[in-house]
Amino acid sequence: MTALLRTVRKQRGLTLEGLAERTGLTKSYLSKIERSRSTPSIAVAMKVAQALDVDVAQLFSDRGDEDKIAIDRAAARSANPQRYQAVASGMLGKTMSPFVVLPSGDTTSDSHPPHALHDGQEFLFVHAGTVELEYGEATWSLTVGDSAYFDASISHRIRSVGPEPAQVVVVAENSPR
Repeated sequence: MTALLRTVRKQRGLTLEGLAERTGLTKSYLSKIERSRSTPSIAVAMKVAQALDVDVAQLFSDRGDEDKIAIDRAAARSANPQRYQAVASGMLGKTMSPFVVLPSGDTTSDSHPPHALHDGQEFLFVHAGTVELEYGEATWSLTVGDSAYFDASISHRIRSVGPEPAQVVVVAENSPR
């Protein structure tokens, strides 16, 4: 848990003091856990995991370098053709949320609502097909290889507009904690 705890805490932009405030534990105790001078109880580990928004089992993982990389196979995504497909979902302490999006061509707002507004930024890259990006009051047509990087707190939506099904890679910045 030690190296992973420190890694995730830093990725979340937290100091030991900040984590102590979130957990109700002392800064010195958390430091001892990070330096392998103390082993936390399951209850403490659950408190820490909740404060860091990670699965407690991941904090106890002994996978080493495997925790630093996530490989997602295209075949697994094509076997599960959902509109939003999370990428690297098992990666611990992500600071970005990547997705493969299969936008529909439907133009009705009920069946194709705007994407959820959130703090931070978003990046999208058109991998296949042609999409229309509505951003605020403006609309752009994007084709294979085109990308957009924008403030995600502004209303936005994408839809497929060509004869070929579209596939878009979207990377959203995780909200600061």
